[in-house]
Amino acid sequence: MSDRQVVLVTGASVGLGLAIARRLLHEQRKQNLHLVLTARAGSLHRFGEQGIVERDDVWIRPLDITDAEQRVCIVNEIASTLGGVDVLINNAGVVYRSCVEHVTEPERLHQMNINFRSPIELTRCVLPGMRQKRRGKIINISSVGGMMAMPTMSVYSASKFALEGASEALYYEVKPWNVSVTLVQPGFMRSDAFEKVPYTTLSADASDDHQNPYHEHYHHMEQFIAKAMHRALATPDSVALKVIRVMRRRSPPLRVYGSLDAVLFSALRRVLPRRFYNWFLYRNLPHVRRWGKR
Repeated sequence: MSDRQVVLVTGASVGLGLAIARRLLHEQRKQNLHLVLTARAGSLHRFGEQGIVERDDVWIRPLDITDAEQRVCIVNEIASTLGGVDVLINNAGVVYRSCVEHVTEPERLHQMNINFRSPIELTRCVLPGMRQKRRGKIINISSVGGMMAMPTMSVYSASKFALEGASEALYYEVKPWNVSVTLVQPGFMRSDAFEKVPYTTLSADASDDHQNPYHEHYHHMEQFIAKAMHRALATPDSVALKVIRVMRRRSPPLRVYGSLDAVLFSALRRVLPRRFYNWFLYRNLPHVRRWGKR
């Protein structure tokens, strides 16, 4: 059996995915890796802009993870040419900024499709090959939003909670074949990514309307999260390094904290009684006494 590992990464052209791609390219100097870096067709140009070009041991492929035909095609190409995927890094995702009342059903399904359903479907595609070889790693990029929910980020947390639940079940299911499942849970990362988070149609109107009952929610949470991201110790590169460390481990754990705030929030959940935990977080929301006054 070849010691080469075939690594498939989704959403690799920007943000955390790009940081993971760069770390993997550096890791090729130490390990025998064949990389398959994917992004939507309209984003492939970003690889060249970052100096990442295709070569024998680095494939760059278009992949819209919500497209069933594209999922099957890329897994079949890897299986027929390279012998199958050894490490799948489900990184592609999207974030909607919205209160529950301002998410329409199509928007909710779109969020769930990208962050939960599609990564699980891609996982289903690679699992038969991993089971046959009796080895493999599934690394799902989750979030602190998958262990706790924040106001105005409801549907995002719903998608990550779902990913966490399915991944935990899968962890037990595929362990007999030496296939590991790991959730990497980053919290705030120092970047400007939050500025690019789209509002849903209704939440965009509510955010701009000072008379809307939820205006204070959006206004203060946006400022709070932007400040937290700009001050965060974690970066996309530091989280990418944790992903690489998961790949190196013979038997990685189910959950890996991606940042210090993820460790702190997890500790709060374990130590504080649940009722006090929820009260404590609510009282510490930014300017919460102004919420609901309109």
